[in-house]
Amino acid sequence: MSLQLTIATRESRLALWQANHVKQLLEGLGHHVTLMGMTTMGDQILDQPLSKVGGKGLFIKELEVAIANGSAHIAVHSLKDVPMDLPEGFHLACIMAREDPRDAWVSPNFESLESLPHGAVVGTSSLRRTVLLQALRPDLKIEPLRGNLDTRLKKLDEGQYAGIVLAAAGLKRLGLKDRIRHIFDLNKMIPAAGQGAIGIEISSSRMDLVQTLASLNDITTAVAVYAERGVSRAMGGSCSMPLAAHATIHQGTLSIHAAWGDHLKAGTALIHAHDQKSIDLQDPHVLSLASALGDSVARKLIAQGAVPSTQPSAPLNAPPH
Repeated sequence: MSLQLTIATRESRLALWQANHVKQLLEGLGHHVTLMGMTTMGDQILDQPLSKVGGKGLFIKELEVAIANGSAHIAVHSLKDVPMDLPEGFHLACIMAREDPRDAWVSPNFESLESLPHGAVVGTSSLRRTVLLQALRPDLKIEPLRGNLDTRLKKLDEGQYAGIVLAAAGLKRLGLKDRIRHIFDLNKMIPAAGQGAIGIEISSSRMDLVQTLASLNDITTAVAVYAERGVSRAMGGSCSMPLAAHATIHQGTLSIHAAWGDHLKAGTALIHAHDQKSIDLQDPHVLSLASALGDSVARKLIAQGAVPSTQPSAPLNAPPH
C-alpha cells in the first residue's frame, strides 16, 4: 500500500543528504514522501560544548515534537547523535547500512597528526576525540569546534586550526572525500557508538511503519550498533563522557573494542576493554545479546577505573530484523 509520508530532518547539508537518501529509497518502494526541514537547539547553540548544554538530545527534540503532533511521520538521524534511550512514545524503527565508521584527519597543510609541530592547535568539541588525540599527541592544544560540517571546514580554512577531526562518513556522503588527508586506524581513533549509521525514529503509536521501513533495515549494522550503544548505555549514555566504542561482525563473531579516558588529564593512559561472542543474525534475540555484550565491555572498563556518568538506564526499544 502506498503511503503519504513526511520526514522531519535537521537543515544542515549532511542531514538533508541523509533525509533525501531515505526519501529516495521510500519513493522507490512506491510511497509519496516530503521533507520537513527544522532547526534544532543543537544547531543554534554553537558557543558551548554539547556536554554543557543538554547533550545529543538537542539535535532531535524538535523532530520528535513534529512526530508527536502529527506534522511528520518519521525522523532521520545520524545515529551517533541519538541518545541511548528515546523518550517514552518514540521508537527506533530502523538502522540502515553503515558508511565508513572511522574518523578522518582534515588539514590544509599537514598530512597527518604525526606531522604536526609541537603544540599545534587541533579542533574538536568531542570529548571522545579529545582523549584519543591526547593519548596520541599529549603536546597538542585541543580547541573547541562546534557547528555543522560546512561550518567546521570554514573555520579550518580561515586558519583557526592546524587541522580538525571529522567523521569520514559525512565527508564521503557530501562528496568531500578530497578534503580527507588521512583516515585514522580504528584501533587508534576508536569511533563513537553508532558512527556512520543512519537511524529512523517513529512514534510508538505508528508501529505499522516498522514494516514499511523493514527493507531499509540492515541487521548486520543494527547488531554492531546495539553492541556499541550497549557500552554507552551501561556507562551512563551521556555525551559528556569521553567514551569510544566500535563493534564488528566477522564469520559469526561479534567483537567490541571500547576505550575511556580522562579528558581533564592530558597524557593520561586510556582504559581499553574488549569482548566477543558468537552470534546468529537470524536469532530473534540477537539485538538483546549484542546489547548485553556491550554491557559486559562497559563493566570491564569500570573495573579498570573508568567512571560512568550516571546509573545505567533501561534498554532501548529494538528495531525488528
